[in-house]
Amino acid sequence: MVGKRQLGGRSVNPVGLGCMSLSWAYGTPPSEDYAAELLNRALDLGYDHLDTANIYGLGHNETLLGKALKGRRGEFFLATKMGIIVDGARRGVDCKPDTIKACVEQSLTRLQTDHIDLYYMHRRDFSTPIEDSMGAMADLVKEGKIGSVGLSEMSAETLRRAHAVHPVAAVQTEYSLWTRNPEIAVLDACRDLGVAFVAFSPVGRGVLANGVRDLAALPEKDLRHTMPRFDADNWPGNLALVDAFNAIAAREGVTPAQLSLAWVHSRGDHVVTIPGTASIPHLAENIARWDWDVPAAVAAELDSLINQHTVFGPRYGSVIQKTIDTEEF
Repeated sequence: MVGKRQLGGRSVNPVGLGCMSLSWAYGTPPSEDYAAELLNRALDLGYDHLDTANIYGLGHNETLLGKALKGRRGEFFLATKMGIIVDGARRGVDCKPDTIKACVEQSLTRLQTDHIDLYYMHRRDFSTPIEDSMGAMADLVKEGKIGSVGLSEMSAETLRRAHAVHPVAAVQTEYSLWTRNPEIAVLDACRDLGVAFVAFSPVGRGVLANGVRDLAALPEKDLRHTMPRFDADNWPGNLALVDAFNAIAAREGVTPAQLSLAWVHSRGDHVVTIPGTASIPHLAENIARWDWDVPAAVAAELDSLINQHTVFGPRYGSVIQKTIDTEEF
């Protein structure tokens, strides 16, 4: 049976909550009242790890968490991120020491707290040595503003360089049956160094939760329209994989989302997931079988069904891919 797992020196449920879709990216964001209800319901259901970022809704997501959960701050492990810059026409990544220290103050204010449990660099800043960025993060730990340091979408080499400056508590990267890049090096590097691995999009951006079938039904600004796996050429092949996956979930008596999460958890005791949702019923579904072990034979069956060789299309287009430090097949 899957048990609690370690993250930043705390014991947490292996299923955390990615909060991004409450503000942007997938579907249509809910009203603030519904989002606040969802966040409070998450705590009631046993979610104890909430993940946000300064870029989600350009500050909206952090502000939402601060307002909705101000009276319950002690009930959850709080993770947020900095580094991605969207300022008018300016787009890029900035993890210079001064930027890190300015951004944490802004996040603390929006979150209405004096302490962030886990603070990530959201992407690699290729113009700033990772050692310099980690020095600034270490200063924030000493000052008590953050509890631990995280890296997002960074390579095993970058992790090892960062970890030599100051302990890295977690690496967050996309990981699911249909995105296997962490298996190249990062998953093992995290295990070797005692670093938690936080899997975002563990249900394949909704695909492995049976949440996407008709691409025309996605809102115009839905982020998935920009991803090659959802284009007209690749989607039919991927939908066939989804149908086969859904049949296995039905056979095992779990929902597709529950099967997908259990497979990710099976990849190591240092792995936790942060599925996102803007639906309270989906919120409950995702955590309902948090301690279920996927049988080894079923995990192997899934492994061979959906992997980097069987999925149609890369996860990102060429422009976005250039900003990613994670290893590629």
